[in-house]
Amino acid sequence: MKLLTVTLLLCIILYVRAQNKYTNKYDNVNVDQILTNNRVLSNYIKCLMEEGPCTPDGRELKKTLPDALSSECLKCNEKQKETAEKVIRHLMKNRPNDWERLSKKYDPNMEYKKKFDKKL
Repeated sequence: MKLLTVTLLLCIILYVRAQNKYTNKYDNVNVDQILTNNRVLSNYIKCLMEEGPCTPDGRELKKTLPDALSSECLKCNEKQKETAEKVIRHLMKNRPNDWERLSKKYDPNMEYKKKFDKKL
């Protein structure tokens, strides 16, 4: 009986921890391929800006982005943090107009941008 109770408690703890993380379903998406393909990257940006349709992973990103920004990616796994930083750096360097538009939409008070700039 004790073993069953401990096992059940462990399952509950693991379930709660899993709920506090973002899905890793899209962790294997080739982000470099997206960043080097202007058409695909533009489609993602249009999705985030609500100017065009979204793919399933675009919808997930759009849903997750506000919470990830406000929590400093607390629910992100290490791969997601690395990918987010790569995308941000790419947009800042190669697509500054799109970076500015996205920043205005998702960070109008620039509070998250300031935190990110300190990290850099």
